[in-house]
Amino acid sequence: MEKPKQPGFFPDDRLAKKSLARYFAIVSNKKRAKFLLAKKVPTESGSDDSSLDALWKKHEKATDAFLDFEHQVDAGVDFDAVVLPKESYLDLKVKIATKTLECCNFCSRRCGVNRLAHRLGFCGCGNMMSVSSIFMHLGEEPELVPSGTVFTMGCTIRCKHCQNWTISQWKEAPMEYKPAELAREVENLRLEGCRNVNLVGGEPTPWLAHWLQTFQHVGVNVPVVWNSNSYYSPETARLLAGFADVYLLDFKYGPGDCALRISDAPNYWQICTRNHLEAKRYGELLVRVLVLPGHLDCCVKPIVNWIAENLGVETRVNVMFQYRPAWRASEVPELRRRLTQAEMDKALRLAEQAGLVNLVS
Repeated sequence: MEKPKQPGFFPDDRLAKKSLARYFAIVSNKKRAKFLLAKKVPTESGSDDSSLDALWKKHEKATDAFLDFEHQVDAGVDFDAVVLPKESYLDLKVKIATKTLECCNFCSRRCGVNRLAHRLGFCGCGNMMSVSSIFMHLGEEPELVPSGTVFTMGCTIRCKHCQNWTISQWKEAPMEYKPAELAREVENLRLEGCRNVNLVGGEPTPWLAHWLQTFQHVGVNVPVVWNSNSYYSPETARLLAGFADVYLLDFKYGPGDCALRISDAPNYWQICTRNHLEAKRYGELLVRVLVLPGHLDCCVKPIVNWIAENLGVETRVNVMFQYRPAWRASEVPELRRRLTQAEMDKALRLAEQAGLVNLVS
């Protein structure tokens, strides 16, 4: 297969390179993406009628084996000399995720609908991968661009100010893809010079089974960026381990009622903090904090303090000032306007006071 083009630019930022060191190595083809490693880790998932409990127990052992294999390959073991097993860690993930579609619990709402029977949950997603657009994105963080973005339909929360509401709320006519078809799109993005494949939306969480199936067919070395609102279940977090290279996670709200009031996301703080900790454990992390008007003390301050105390002051953090009123933002009085300069200055000051030193600039 044709080799990917080599990007010619990396940000001149020591801390960015330190916090995302493995990602940069994959981009430069010095290390292997996790999904490729997962294909080489052997596992026995049992028969197709094995219970989910039994499959999860095998997954726990296989995760330990994956982490050991990743360490060996990163340390110099010849990846190409390792023979593909009959059944792999990635195959086991696909089997678990596909069974999960029978009683969907990928997000924290745990709707329990049978998506294999084409029933729809809160997110509106069924059993055919539905895509809004696929393109080389130049507007992401500097270490990501050019980013091979795949915008999938549907979302697991209801942000009244959603800027992608036509995608999240199914107001567009989607393109439908089978896994092998989407895999070719992923490979083409990398071969055209994209540094990564950026799984975004909407929200990628409802489509995790389909993404895992897709990467069974991907053969190029490309880092997987999991670009999420962070509102996913512990089961999803376990399936992401050994698949996502970079967790590009939103940290939207503080511990009060803002998440419920603005995004219909109960228990967001508990869910979001748990998933950020899991991301740090199994991959590299880039955190997005979208600053909302009037939400400096209730949201930004506790968020940046929590990041510094629990993820470390060198965590890569993007304090974002892109907010603009969209969709149903007028229903929330403080969201009817853009940020003031004073609010932007205060947000940066709060991040600095928390001790964060690795801010996207």
